[in-house]
Amino acid sequence: MTAPFAGRKKTNPRLSGHNFPTVYMANTQVILTEPIAGLGAEADVVKVKAGFARNFLIPRGKAFEVTPSTLKQLNQLKVKRAEREARELNEAEDLARRINKLKITLTLETGETGKAFGSITAKDIADRLKGELGGAEIERHRIVLERPIKETGAHEIEIKLHHDVVARLNLNVKSSSQPQSGAEEGAAPEAAEPAAEQGFRSKAKARHSK
Repeated sequence: MTAPFAGRKKTNPRLSGHNFPTVYMANTQVILTEPIAGLGAEADVVKVKAGFARNFLIPRGKAFEVTPSTLKQLNQLKVKRAEREARELNEAEDLARRINKLKITLTLETGETGKAFGSITAKDIADRLKGELGGAEIERHRIVLERPIKETGAHEIEIKLHHDVVARLNLNVKSSSQPQSGAEEGAAPEAAEPAAEQGFRSKAKARHSK
């Protein structure tokens, strides 16, 4: 059974009987002078809300209003864009070569049984890379991790530095409960020292017996 008021639109009784015109936000075309996320890059002609162009893009020099005079600047903007893209590609390739040579180790918090209590995240990797690369920052979203790392051992991590450049980082994850190899090596000379003293005493005793 259909409800008696099904399909009816609720109306404001104060506005009933009055027709108000529908207001549409006007659009306009602009020429971008720099990359804008979600819009485009230099020399792109895009359509945006008139208020956004008038209050933000044009006053801040991020875009020109489309006019016969500004259209003549398209070639200059295209040259600027080509130079920027070439520079970004070269920088990404250089950074990728540096990352590909790295072998870093991060520690995973684990219990005595080896069960992981924590994980290695993209932020952990980015923070370590910043130190290894002399302060160069890698945005976390460029580090490809399906999920945080909770397994020890060797991992190859992809880092998308550019749409044409992908670096591969060699990462070793060790357990926090794993004994330090340096401590074990350092203990060996101390263990050998009493043996040397014992040998010296044996020789001294042998001379005395004669």
